[in-house]
Amino acid sequence: GDKTFEQAAGFLRILNGDNPLDRSAVHPEAYPLVKRILAASGRGLHEVLGNAAFLKALEPARFTDERFGVPTVRDILAELEKPGRDPRPEFKTAVFKDGVEKPADLQPGVVLEGVVTNVANFGAFVDIGVHQDGLVHISALADRFVKDPREVVKAGQVVKVKVLEVDLKRQRIALTMRLSEPVTGTPARKAENTQRPASRQDREKRGPRQPLPGDRQQSPEARPNAFAEAFARARQK
Repeated sequence: GDKTFEQAAGFLRILNGDNPLDRSAVHPEAYPLVKRILAASGRGLHEVLGNAAFLKALEPARFTDERFGVPTVRDILAELEKPGRDPRPEFKTAVFKDGVEKPADLQPGVVLEGVVTNVANFGAFVDIGVHQDGLVHISALADRFVKDPREVVKAGQVVKVKVLEVDLKRQRIALTMRLSEPVTGTPARKAENTQRPASRQDREKRGPRQPLPGDRQQSPEARPNAFAEAFARARQK
């Protein structure tokens, strides 16, 4: 109905329409105000649209009435200055590296682009395109002391990070934003092949260790006997 049109008309854009204002954010109910501005200036709509110098020179208070106040007139003049502009800021996304699709593809020292997904007191989590966020510890956010991670990063921010270490078993990825920091981590592929120490049951199955060549062995007779030595010393006295 009429109310729906009134609420939605300001968000509609009609390109190549009969009225150039249809492709702007000026509400149809404000078209009469634009006509008054044109009449007062003695110019046509095509001469005014995009003419920043002319529109900035106008005094908004001259065109106010009981319906349109100074803030509204100011907004309309700003829209006439850049008709059809998108008021949203530029949307930037991270470019994930080709061939890096899972944590096992990561290697320490690789620099990647990612998006901050969450900021905590101890650091920031970053999506680097491997379906598992990595952690940039607060100490690795900058080359200076950082008291609060929110001073450096925020959710949705695109950042460059370096892989420090990948722990596939515990599903942890350590990252740093200090790109000049040396890396001493273990590659992901080595973490997968790490063998656990032999258990007690394994050792019992194998039995006692066989002596190796060169091992020094003593016969039972040659082994020291503390009691015999004490007895011998007593007889000498």
